[in-house]
Amino acid sequence: MSTVSRRGASSPYELTRIGERLSFVYLERCTIHRDSNAITAEDADGVTHLPSATIGTLLLGPGTRVTHQAMALLGESGAGVVWVGEHGVRYYAGGRALTRSSGLVEAQATAWANRRTRLDVARAMYRLRFPDEDTAGRTRKELLGMEGQRVKDCYRRESRRTDVPWRRREFNRDDFSAGDAPNQAITAAAQCMYGVSHSVVAALGCSPGLGFVHSGHERSFVMDVADFYRTEIAIPVAFDAAAEGEEDVATRTRRMLRNRINQIGLLDRCVQDIKGLLDYDGTRDTSESNGASQDRVTLLSDGDRHVESGHNYGDEIIW
Repeated sequence: MSTVSRRGASSPYELTRIGERLSFVYLERCTIHRDSNAITAEDADGVTHLPSATIGTLLLGPGTRVTHQAMALLGESGAGVVWVGEHGVRYYAGGRALTRSSGLVEAQATAWANRRTRLDVARAMYRLRFPDEDTAGRTRKELLGMEGQRVKDCYRRESRRTDVPWRRREFNRDDFSAGDAPNQAITAAAQCMYGVSHSVVAALGCSPGLGFVHSGHERSFVMDVADFYRTEIAIPVAFDAAAEGEEDVATRTRRMLRNRINQIGLLDRCVQDIKGLLDYDGTRDTSESNGASQDRVTLLSDGDRHVESGHNYGDEIIW
C-alpha cells in the first residue's frame, strides 16, 4: 500500500522562505485546482494561476471548492490553508503547514508550563508592543490596562490622521455589514492578521493554543502574535481603507493590508519575533549529513538524553 501524503524531508532553512511569500490570498465562489506547480482558481470570469510556492496563507471563503490535487500541492509547498467566512471575518478550520521539527513547540511548551516563565514571555510580548516602556515587574492587570489604552489612543490617532469619524469599536459577529466603514475595515484587517499569524505559527511547528497573553482558545498563541502588529499595521491600514469610502471596504482592506505586509517583510519579522520570544536558536531542528538535510527523530533516555530512533535497545544499557 502506498503512503498517503508522503513528502521529502525539508530543512528549517526553508522556513525562512515564508518571508519571501505573498502574505495571503483570499478566494471565494470558485473552484481551486492544480495545474503543474500552480494553483488555479476558476470562476465565472475565467481561470487565475497562482504559483503555490509564493503563497503564505490561502484564505478560502464561501463558495470555494478545492480538489485533492490542489491541497496536496499546497501541503508540499508549505502554504497555510484557512477556511474562513464571508469577507474573511470568521475562522472555521486550518490545514497543516510545513514543519518537521518539534524544537520550537517544545520551547513554547516549556515556557508556557511554568507560571513564572509564562509571565516573563508575556512581558516580553508587551515590550514588542511598547518599545519605549519598561514592562519589567508589571502585573498582568497593569499590562492589560496598558494595552487597552494603547488601542484606544490608536483609534483616535488614526481617526484624526485620515479624517474618518470614529465613535467606538463595534463588531456584530452575526452581521458584518452592521458596522460602519472603519469598524468593518478593522474587523477585516484583524481576521487577515490572524490568518497570517496562524500560518507562521503552524509553519514553525508551534502550538496555536498555548498562549501567553490570551488563554482558553484553540488559537490563543495566534492571537498573541497577531496583536504584536495591531496598532502598527492593522489599524492604520483599516482607517486608510475606510477613508476611501464605504463600498467594498473589506475587499479594499485586504488588498491594502496584503501590500503593506509584503512591503515591510512582516512574515520574516514574525518568524524572528517568535523565535526571539521563545529564546530558540534552532540548533535542534535537524542534523546535516553531506550537506543534505535529514529528519532528526530521537528517543528520550534518562537525564533528558536523546538517543537514536529506529534501534531496538532491548539488549542494551543506555548510559
